[in-house]
Amino acid sequence: MKEAPPQPSPGRDVTASPWRRIRTRLSSIVTIAFLLRVGWIILGHTYRFKSADNNFSFGWEMGSIGAALASGHGFSNPFGVVTGPTAWEPPLYPALTAGVFLIFGIYTKASAFVLLTLNSAFSALTCIPIFRIAHRIFSQKVAVGSAWAWALLPNVMFWCTRAVWETSLSALLFALVFWLALTMEDREGLEPWIQFGLLWGIIALNSTSLLSFLPAAGLWAWYHRAKQGKRSIAGVVLAAAIFFACIAPWLIRNEREFGRFIFIRDNFGAELRLGNGPGADGTWMEYLHPTQDTFAMIQYQSMGELAYVHMRKQQAVEYIKQDYERFAVLCFKRFVYYWAGPPKATQPPWMSEAKNSLFLASSVLTFWGLGRALRQKRAGAGLLLWLILLYPAIYYFVFPSPRYRVPIEPIMTILCVFLVTEARWTSRASLPVQS
Repeated sequence: MKEAPPQPSPGRDVTASPWRRIRTRLSSIVTIAFLLRVGWIILGHTYRFKSADNNFSFGWEMGSIGAALASGHGFSNPFGVVTGPTAWEPPLYPALTAGVFLIFGIYTKASAFVLLTLNSAFSALTCIPIFRIAHRIFSQKVAVGSAWAWALLPNVMFWCTRAVWETSLSALLFALVFWLALTMEDREGLEPWIQFGLLWGIIALNSTSLLSFLPAAGLWAWYHRAKQGKRSIAGVVLAAAIFFACIAPWLIRNEREFGRFIFIRDNFGAELRLGNGPGADGTWMEYLHPTQDTFAMIQYQSMGELAYVHMRKQQAVEYIKQDYERFAVLCFKRFVYYWAGPPKATQPPWMSEAKNSLFLASSVLTFWGLGRALRQKRAGAGLLLWLILLYPAIYYFVFPSPRYRVPIEPIMTILCVFLVTEARWTSRASLPVQS
């Protein structure tokens, strides 16, 4: 997955000022990004989670499962109370959380600080694949601008400094596998296919929803290698074998715990119900979640996880079948809320509108930049299109959340910076020449 660094352009001033060298040095961007995030954690005291809700706000389901693992109860109890074995979440991030809990204490401020610092490291390291992707598809100027935008923008720092969740790790892994898919056509041997299978295996164990992009990434790599006359059958088989080797232990565990096949996680039916049912308006019906609804928690505990999820799925499917036109309207609303931000009551009221306006603006710039890249037939623009089409689609059927957009925000950042760079170049080119 190594790529030669971009070479200096002819005539470049090797005696440039230290700031100019720092400004274009990737290691400096990553370091500054990390320090800013850790500084935000310290100054904002974001490592102080409230304990009044049985510590559930400390990582929500991820934190609860991590606490159960660290306490010797196994992968269980996703809602902070004893409910037994679970497959509600993928295993990777809860396992990481449990490791931190074992060293620094369960639900301690030290553990919170370490976990948020790890998230910040994942976020800062994402500058590297952002730079590589932007440089390959567009230019060094776009690459540098995109990396700095990711490093400095406050909205990018929000999730990694405030939430104990897999979001920042997902963004890093997704950007890495996108870059790998782009560069597969240039590489020989089986090593890139080994990396491809391994990366997707890790992604599957971290955030299963990201797998929607796997077929497009694999087919893209195969097709562009085939255009150059490179064989890929052996590599594809090897990558698939490594991928299934990564997830097989977890699939076996699920089979043993629940007596049936479960592909990594089992909560899709419950999530479907949280977006589809009486009172649905295109947003997350949080009040139906077991942690918010006492009756739902009693049902979950008495029925068991699989039966509860199946019941919720049936309720959602029946609601959808009653009126497909209504469901289509809800899906359209969820599409809008995914890209424009869901409505949310805030104090002062204008705060939500301001946040959603910025959220929508970034989406509009993304679509605009993507369209321009496609019109210019940039190498890799087609893969950008497939990512934007495939990954968010599941949330149009369930419910949207700003957090669900984070894994593709590295790519969105690149497209936004590309568009701004193009606009600046066009405006300069249109200036009249002075005689």
